[in-house]
Amino acid sequence: MEQPLWTPSDTRVASTRLWDFIQSVNHDYQLSIDSYEELWQWSIDNAELFWSQVWHYTGIVSSWQSDITLADGDRMPGARWFPEARLNFAENLLRWRDDRPAIVFCGEDGRRSELSHAELYQRVAALAVSLRRQGIKAGDICAGFMPNVPETIIAMLATTSIGAIWSSCSPDFGINGVVDRFGQVKPRVLFTTDGYIYNGKQLDSLEKVAGIAREIDSIEQVVVIPFLDEEPDISALPDAELIDNYSDASVTEIDFEQLPFDHPLYVMYSSGTTGVPKCIVHSAGGTLIQHLKELVLHTDIDRDDRFFYYTTCGWMMWNWMVSGLATGCTLVLFDGSPFAPKPAVLWDMAEQEQISVFGTSAKYLAALEKAGVKPRDTHDLTALKAVLSTGSPLSHESFEYVYRDIKTDLQLSSISGGTDIVSCFALGCPILPVWAGELQCRGLGMAVDIFDDEGLPLREEKGELVCTQPFPSMPIKFWNDADGQRFHDAYFAQFDNIWAHGDYGEITAHGGVIIHGRSDAVLNPGGVRIGTAEIYRQVEKVEEVLESLCIGQPWQDDVRVVLFVRLREGITLDDELSKHIKTTIRANTTPRHVPAVIIQVSDIPRTISGKIVELAVRQVVMGQTVKNKDALANPEALELYKDLPELQA
Repeated sequence: MEQPLWTPSDTRVASTRLWDFIQSVNHDYQLSIDSYEELWQWSIDNAELFWSQVWHYTGIVSSWQSDITLADGDRMPGARWFPEARLNFAENLLRWRDDRPAIVFCGEDGRRSELSHAELYQRVAALAVSLRRQGIKAGDICAGFMPNVPETIIAMLATTSIGAIWSSCSPDFGINGVVDRFGQVKPRVLFTTDGYIYNGKQLDSLEKVAGIAREIDSIEQVVVIPFLDEEPDISALPDAELIDNYSDASVTEIDFEQLPFDHPLYVMYSSGTTGVPKCIVHSAGGTLIQHLKELVLHTDIDRDDRFFYYTTCGWMMWNWMVSGLATGCTLVLFDGSPFAPKPAVLWDMAEQEQISVFGTSAKYLAALEKAGVKPRDTHDLTALKAVLSTGSPLSHESFEYVYRDIKTDLQLSSISGGTDIVSCFALGCPILPVWAGELQCRGLGMAVDIFDDEGLPLREEKGELVCTQPFPSMPIKFWNDADGQRFHDAYFAQFDNIWAHGDYGEITAHGGVIIHGRSDAVLNPGGVRIGTAEIYRQVEKVEEVLESLCIGQPWQDDVRVVLFVRLREGITLDDELSKHIKTTIRANTTPRHVPAVIIQVSDIPRTISGKIVELAVRQVVMGQTVKNKDALANPEALELYKDLPELQA
């Protein structure tokens, strides 16, 4: 009989903030909830009471909150949460002003720095006043072309403290990729470092920034943070100042602008691999309350935690991680390659910094296992209580790897949501067991379901992941979408008044969730729908394969499955290995899953945030043009898929 990989002890359950939250709900509403399932159902049946409880339990700082939690709650889009509330996002993240560490920064080159909550507040105050003096006001855009350094957080907090809107890209984007994003929202201020370090190389940013500033005429001010050099030469940049000259260190207080709950906070971008990226606008209040719910209740973070997520500033996990400041915990930042100078570099940091919550991607965990890294044998991870994984579905094998080779007693949370909601639909739960291959639960207050094509709910069957009720972190709108038509078409065209997320998944017998891939990448051989993650899971078992990508190719009035594999160095795909891959897939799935063709490639194209791009590869194979290669970390890899003789009719 199948057993969970991990079950929290009774002592651990009783110590969690989620369990404490259940007691507060029971006390306030005279209930007797004693399980996560009951709490989730209560949160869906009583959404207004639930979100109001989260507001008070997490201590959201506001200048005004009325008794109205939800207006127009029957409308999606159109529901309005806490319509009379006034608050400031940055004020909530800067509520702690003591000498405990707020941010620890570790660089690939070994540098380390630390900022206390008090020092962070001071640095934000000095920058915020300068933005105000420049005339930046509520609703203006400030942008960051920044690595994952403390100054990125400082710039975001200074921006949002005055009600301006923050948007960021990581510095590995090309000029066109940045212009495709920032060019749509027209920032007035651009923050950048002089460069960054990745995989042992120093990479200059200022040449790119000069090109970006030439292309985007709304930029009035470039603020440069020294990173590679203490005194970088910024003479070639128009309207540029070093941050220490731009900031006013004599100012020690912040005048936090009090704004409506749904005031814009962030503009974030879809991956943009099939066209110009969508500019998704998220609200201050919705982002704050959703992140606090997920960090406090689902991840069990409090003031004593040291919270790390391996991310760039162009991925929504940066925004999610930064909200951890509102819990009073210590954020640990890392910038650089997670495998330089050696594969265990992040675990060295985890031991040194006593990290308790370690966040990463499914791709990283799979690569770690393939590299033979076993932190359990080499590192003291006593402090570690949770590992979080996202970006793509986490395979059964990676679940088993974490418990076998990292630590036996921890909460492994595979989490799933996205940039669209700047949060999660399904994620971890510190009072539930962990089952291999499953996300532990649907998020509290998130009416997540799986629908068939007719809009009927499914259980233990695959279908479309939907959300049937409004939730606070639903985006406000798309930028430059005056009539809301593009926004409606993106999420609400498939099912009326219901959010369709574009994920293909199922709800399990345990009440967990499995994500089988993106709906638009689902394969359809012989009319049978197959999620790409079902195939990747099997291929990852094959020792010779480092990673893979599969697509459906139209073929003889049907669709055939085509699998591309990147193999370990020195290995060539031959008939024997092809047969082994096919046998592995067939033994654990169905004959429909078995690829008709397997092709060895030297690289697999990915977005800058690390997601493989099945749709772009399918377009290349079908002779179509990929419209926006600047969204890719390695656009040159697409050339490997052009005009392949094995795929010609």
